[in-house]
Formats: sequence, structure tokens, C-alpha cells
Amino acid sequence: MNSMKTRHHIEYTTVSTPEEVTQILALQAANHDSTLSPAEKEAQGFVTVRHDPDVLQRMNEAAPAVIAKDGDRVVGYALVMPRSFGAEVPELVPMFAMLDELTWQGRRLRDHPRWFVMGQICIADGYRGQGLFDGLYAKMQKVCAAHYDFTVTEVAARNTRSLRAHERVGFETMRVYDDPVTGETWYVVGLAM
Repeated sequence: MNSMKTRHHIEYTTVSTPEEVTQILALQAANHDSTLSPAEKEAQGFVTVRHDPDVLQRMNEAAPAVIAKDGDRVVGYALVMPRSFGAEVPELVPMFAMLDELTWQGRRLRDHPRWFVMGQICIADGYRGQGLFDGLYAKMQKVCAAHYDFTVTEVAARNTRSLRAHERVGFETMRVYDDPVTGETWYVVGLAM
């Protein structure tokens, strides 16, 4: 039996070593919007941001990412991005400014201290469709519930696989907007911890 096709070898945990951060960066690079064909992006989804290694390391020291491991190999990740890192990723600065104006359950995000940005989620090729996405979010809710009430992220409208998956695990749409610079349509979604 091919171990890549079975779920029983998967362990959900949080980042604890620099090597795991390096593996996240490799998985991120392999699944970036710029490296995949249009057919691959449509069928498998994609990520839109590549993190600076130093910033990602510091993010994981402040709030460790949730990872799925098959043995020693990181095969999926969900980045926990505290709001203090909003200025550290230039591509996300406009998103953080926009988030301050949104509300969650009737309260403005800028006035609510207990939330974070789910900085990105990605599953390795060969592991998709096996429940890892749901497992990462379930682990994230367990790990983060003591410190946060909810998480927010945005998903490109053209990333239909990711939109469906976020809806399936319980994310609620908070806003849909068009980026005037890129023309990209984004869904801003939130999930209670």
C-alpha cells in the first residue's frame, strides 16, 4: 500500500524546529500561483504569498503554525499569523488595513484583541482529498482557542477548491471585494475558535 495515500500516518502538531519552517517554505514554493499551470491551479488550488524565511521563522516563534506530518515530512500547514506581523509581509499590508474596518459578530476587528490571520494553508500533492485540510483546522482550533476567539483569512475567488474547503469547515464570508490594483476578487472569511 502506498503510504502517501493513507491517512493513518499523519500527525497533526505545531512547528517546533527550524527544519519544519524550511519544509513549509518548500511546500509554499511548490504550490505558489506563479509556479503552477492554469489547469493545476484550477484543479488543486494554490497559494499567493511566499514568505520571507526570517519573517516566517519569527512568526512561528510567536505563534507556531499547525502542521501535518507524515513521518519527518511536513505535508500540510496552516500558518498562524498574529496581527503584529501585518506589516512584515508587504503583500498583506492592504488586507490588514481593510480588516480593521470589518466586524465579527457585531464588533469591529480593530477593537477586538482576540483574533489572528490564518496566514495560509497548503496541502502537498499526493495528500489532497484525504482530510488533511479539515484536520489542520481542527488542530488549529484546539491549539488557538485559549488565546483567540476567531481567525480571518482571504481567499482568491479563482481559487475555487480553497473556497469550497473553507466553507466546508465552517468559515463564514465577511466581505467580498475586488482589488483595484490587480483586479483580483477576494473573499474575506472568518472561523470561530
